[in-house]
Amino acid sequence: MLESPAPYADHERRGAQAHGVAPERLIFAPALPTDRHLARLGLADLFLDGLPYNAHTTGSDALWAGVPLLTRRGTTFPGRVAASLLTAAGLPELVTENGAEFEALAVKLASDPDALKKLRNKLAANKSRCALFDTDLFRQHIEAAYRTMWEGWLAGEKPKGFAVKAGV
Repeated sequence: MLESPAPYADHERRGAQAHGVAPERLIFAPALPTDRHLARLGLADLFLDGLPYNAHTTGSDALWAGVPLLTRRGTTFPGRVAASLLTAAGLPELVTENGAEFEALAVKLASDPDALKKLRNKLAANKSRCALFDTDLFRQHIEAAYRTMWEGWLAGEKPKGFAVKAGV
């Protein structure tokens, strides 16, 4: 976990201990430049995401670093972000719907190196072609959205919802 001002670490260690996890198993890492942070993230085997607030930037960073992310779909926007990240990365099989599914898949992946390796390989293969990391496609879509909004404003239209066509 990212190092944070006191008393964060103490609270986390107490919480871990209250749930049967040895406090010394929690590791707090200092902030680093992005390249070193991503290299450090890549050393992890699996990212276990939590609720009610899913991973956002950290989840994207983990996927970029090649680390499979396991999440549970929440019921609010902040609890559904990681599910969207995984879908865009082509790994919807890592989205679980309840605590029992999450725990079962976490235990399976932690005890089955071959299954985890297959996921890492799939993530590596998807990285160059998935929507999550296709910066140029994102640029095309956001430019199309801005054009649509600008043209509507020039025509005197009131703001309205619209969808950007795929493959713009």
